[in-house]
Amino acid sequence: MGFIIRTLITAFAFWVASALIEGISFSGPVNMIIAAIVFGLVNALIRPVLALLTLPLTVITLGLFTLVVNAAMFALTAGLMPGMRVSGFWAAFFGAVVVAVVSWAANRAIGDRSEAVPNR
Repeated sequence: MGFIIRTLITAFAFWVASALIEGISFSGPVNMIIAAIVFGLVNALIRPVLALLTLPLTVITLGLFTLVVNAAMFALTAGLMPGMRVSGFWAAFFGAVVVAVVSWAANRAIGDRSEAVPNR
């Protein structure tokens, strides 16, 4: 159930990004859901390797290079998804920022259901 909720949150974040940023578009709502799944897979499989390879740059820039890594993952997702279009680096950069902020806010608003059950 958690996977479905997180996928829907990411799809909603993609919708917000496409509404706010001119260079991001989707061909339909189903593509947003599929893009959310692909984005989750890209972040789970490729992002850790890229983060490790770019660790020296991340340390030198005091963590700001992580934003570039996030933009690269967003652009890679657009490259893998036929129904998703990102016009350039800055659209991917701001799209990744919007998706991160909206996903964080939605996850914070929904909360973690496992915290509601007391440990015995």
